[in-house]
Amino acid sequence: MTTAKPLRVGMVGYAFMGAAHSQAWRTAPRFFDLPLQPQLTAVAGRNASGVRAAADKLGWESAETDWRRLIERDDIDLIDICTPGNTHAEIAAAALEAGKHVLCEKPLANSVEEAERMTVVAEAAAKRGVFAMCGFSYRRTPALALAKRMVDEGRLGTIRHVRAQYLQDWLSDENAPMTWRLDKSKSGSGSLGDIGAHSIDAAQWITGQRITGVSALLETFVPERPLAGDLVGLGGHGDVGRDAPRGAVTVDDAAIFSARFEDTRFDGGAAAGGAVGVFEATRYALGRKNAMRLELNGTKASLAFDFEDMNALSFYDAAESPDAGFRRIFVTEPEHPYVGNWWPTGHGLGYEHGFTHQVVDLVHALANGTQPEPSFADALQVQRVLAAVEASAANSSQWQKV
Repeated sequence: MTTAKPLRVGMVGYAFMGAAHSQAWRTAPRFFDLPLQPQLTAVAGRNASGVRAAADKLGWESAETDWRRLIERDDIDLIDICTPGNTHAEIAAAALEAGKHVLCEKPLANSVEEAERMTVVAEAAAKRGVFAMCGFSYRRTPALALAKRMVDEGRLGTIRHVRAQYLQDWLSDENAPMTWRLDKSKSGSGSLGDIGAHSIDAAQWITGQRITGVSALLETFVPERPLAGDLVGLGGHGDVGRDAPRGAVTVDDAAIFSARFEDTRFDGGAAAGGAVGVFEATRYALGRKNAMRLELNGTKASLAFDFEDMNALSFYDAAESPDAGFRRIFVTEPEHPYVGNWWPTGHGLGYEHGFTHQVVDLVHALANGTQPEPSFADALQVQRVLAAVEASAANSSQWQKV
């Protein structure tokens, strides 16, 4: 039993992200000592039978069919938004103005304008002690958090190169069915915002540098897909019958862009030029299931990460072993970020743990009355990069400032 004050959570949405967030809210207080005790108070969804079944399965005390009811309820302190991007702005603003904290999935919104309005509301709420955070959960992967620590300690020196890829293959079948992720009015963009946003946030967060300009290409390989079929995971099997209806894909299937980072790092007291970067995001890379990759090359050392080997970080120190190449750091030691609260050394973690660590960091920030990170302002910066990529791609890849 705990004597910690409860943090009563209301979640909107209960599919893929809703399940991941539910697991995190349930698990965090069982492995970490938290200053507030999360309570899974209510989950909201439009389908009455579906949301009730999800509440029972995922451990929520009650269910609502209208997210507005969550905000009206006096027994909810925080709204967790796990819905498509076109709903984020309205839900987040209403919750913050009602005095409820907000955790909102990424990308923050479907446009810069929406994200700007959300940030204004969040900053006003923060002055009243009501806080908002955007859920870029990869920040909480222990190996990436260790990479951030190493960069902050100066072990890489001045960062010169950033290479970021996010490769999946769940859309490779041209007859996989339409989902909301392929509809720009709901998702905002395709691979760019769905997975590329993670790479953008991770690269800026770890390097401590913001992207200031891009040159980009966007491509849609399959312009229409079956409207009916069987969903399996994110993809599935569409109805390919002669008269089966098909719908237009209105988002990018692949995004590639070069980037320049701002001059913020210093080496030996002299201003150092910002890094240059190359980014790629696609859901058509056959054989790549969730290859969220990041490599940094600095003046002293390099590091590399691949989420398909998420418990490891590759590191090369030019001074220590110039002829030996990269060495593999198995990120399962108690001194590594977050790891000491889990299993003995060598017993790796999984995808779901990032969401648990996100809850841990959020709860501590709320208890301390401090702004949790990434803030809506941080997420707005990512949104501006996404918009610049789209603008460049629409203008023959011409250089676009962020």
